[in-house]
Amino acid sequence: MNFVGSFPTADFQLPARIPEIAFVGRSNVGKSSLINAVTGSRGLARVSKTPGKTRACNVFDVDGRWYLVDLPGYGFARVPHREREAFHHLLESYLTSRQSLAGVVWVLDIRRDLSPDDRALADRLYQNRTPILVAIAQADKLPQGQRVRRTTAILGALQLPRNQSVVASARTGEGVDDLRDSIEALAQDRP
Repeated sequence: MNFVGSFPTADFQLPARIPEIAFVGRSNVGKSSLINAVTGSRGLARVSKTPGKTRACNVFDVDGRWYLVDLPGYGFARVPHREREAFHHLLESYLTSRQSLAGVVWVLDIRRDLSPDDRALADRLYQNRTPILVAIAQADKLPQGQRVRRTTAILGALQLPRNQSVVASARTGEGVDDLRDSIEALAQDRP
């Protein structure tokens, strides 16, 4: 796993034309922690207690097979409104313009209902026919019975089948191997 670069706009050029897998999620969902767990690289994605630290498209080469693209979070972030709008524009531009985008790993918190921002992203992904893998994170925060109910509720709200999701916890490692395998499959499925 190698860091390729941090790009402030979505029109960046990459050294090789291989599939891109983008990680998206709310600003405070734990996306960076999950990226670090999936890649096995503790400090790969910058983890902070303050939402909104990812401010560009951070690109990593995964053994020459695919690129992992860590996108800025959407929704709540302790940054000025203008910066939040810039993050939104970057996310929107990336999702609509990248020819090598093989799919999106959408990180959602198992404890939270879908926000208006989540629903807007769902509409954009469906409109673009972007392949989606939902990573339902923070699984360790709920007992097993509640996890099943919350997962069913989230997938029902998104109208996605269970086989497009993985319940995971960056803290305990639960589901991380399954998520890694699912991401690999998503990268390989690109036509």
